[in-house]
Amino acid sequence: MSLRSIDASLTEDSAILDSIGRSLATTVDGVNALATSFANDAVFARNLADAVTLIADRNGRVVVSGVGKSGHIGRKIAATMASTGTSAYFVHPTEASHGDLGMITSDDLLILLSWSGETVELGNMLAYAQRFKVPVISLTSNRDSLLARHSTVPIVIPKVNEACPHGLAPTTSALLQLAVGDALAIALLERRGFSAEDFKTFHPGGKLGAQLLLVGELAHRSDAMPLLPLGAQMGQALIEMSSKGFGVVGVVGKDGKLAGVITDGDLRRHMSDGLLQQTVEAIMSVKPRVISPQLLASAAMQVMQSSKVTVLFLVDETETPVGILHIHDLLRAGVA
Repeated sequence: MSLRSIDASLTEDSAILDSIGRSLATTVDGVNALATSFANDAVFARNLADAVTLIADRNGRVVVSGVGKSGHIGRKIAATMASTGTSAYFVHPTEASHGDLGMITSDDLLILLSWSGETVELGNMLAYAQRFKVPVISLTSNRDSLLARHSTVPIVIPKVNEACPHGLAPTTSALLQLAVGDALAIALLERRGFSAEDFKTFHPGGKLGAQLLLVGELAHRSDAMPLLPLGAQMGQALIEMSSKGFGVVGVVGKDGKLAGVITDGDLRRHMSDGLLQQTVEAIMSVKPRVISPQLLASAAMQVMQSSKVTVLFLVDETETPVGILHIHDLLRAGVA
């Protein structure tokens, strides 16, 4: 490659990086404008809160619609709501005008997205909503638009510069619509007290489903747990540790509570000619780290990684061991 080719390549790379930098900066400016509007515009903040209340108090479903990029964002908003406890689905306005309006009942609610607020294809949905008294929440940048004026709750997003240098391709504007939609979905989630266990119901498959498993579902129980009572000899501990294959033994008191654990590391630290004649309480580590059976598998993985351990005992509210979990159990389940 000649020097001239190298110079040309560097110039081209610089132009690309400059373009990416401008787009990211424009995006950040747009998000900042949205946050500023929320903090300083009482009407904007009030309408967001009213939208959450309106959705939460409806008995029907949330029907989301939009055209073009607004439609793509609308699909994502509907999907996020549906997966976080708010019954929602997307209807394309053209399909709505050809029969799908029949899917919308008077118990439902519409969320309509249009940056200009003048999208012609949404006209029939607005007319239908007015006829059957279906509430409308709009996401637009034009408070004087047809859409905003005919909405029960108009959410007027601040006008921002698009990352597109021609100001034509919806970029920053689409991101702000998405941000508002996500904010509504999360506010609804928190208002309903939607828990991680509820989340698991809607996400049973894949990596996310694995992370939402409870450790109690993955743990080894009953006779699989390596346990010995206080007073047992270390010779018994070695046999129990080897036979159960976890590299650890739990020691329980007469009350059934977990009094301590003996690990491979404990054995190495106390290695001597008289090790086998000692009792387990002389070797065990007291106050071992334990977890609840109700802990999420993803959280258990974090505990193991931060504590640099590979095995954890599960104990109930009385501190009685009810299971044992190895990091391999988490990895086999797809938690990583």
